[in-house]
Amino acid sequence: MRRMAGRGVRIIARIVFFVCGLASLLNAAPYALDRGDDLAYQSEWVAFVVPLGLVGLFSLAAALLPRSWIAKACHRDRDDATLFSTPLKFLGGFAIFFYLVALGAFFVPHSWDINSQLLLAMCPMSIVRTMVDPSPAWIFFVFAPMNAAAYGAAGIMVGYLRLALRGRY
Repeated sequence: MRRMAGRGVRIIARIVFFVCGLASLLNAAPYALDRGDDLAYQSEWVAFVVPLGLVGLFSLAAALLPRSWIAKACHRDRDDATLFSTPLKFLGGFAIFFYLVALGAFFVPHSWDINSQLLLAMCPMSIVRTMVDPSPAWIFFVFAPMNAAAYGAAGIMVGYLRLALRGRY
């Protein structure tokens, strides 16, 4: 029965890794398509596209690569339970934290005059706020979850780096 529980975690982890990777790539799309031309302020758009793209591709690779390859890179046995549970825990932590950050970023009054580069780094989907004024429902159910998924993909990356470095040293 224990073997079945591990299989369920692996399947769920792979699906979530794939969704977070796609969300990270979708977060990079507005920056890549506009190339920074339509931003309301001076911004280096490549600084947002490259990290979001790399994190998204890493998450997609973690979702699609065979388990034995991931285990070899992390210096683990392919049946080790932490191979998928540790990155999943980091994903959850990053996603919850950055969901709340996204909500805060969207509901901060304009009079606070937050640094736009910091705002875009903490909440990539806040670029939409510069173009349109989204309703609170869109913020709660579309933009904040996409931000959480993009940073959840970063959590996957941190989780696997932790496994790889901990297994090596």
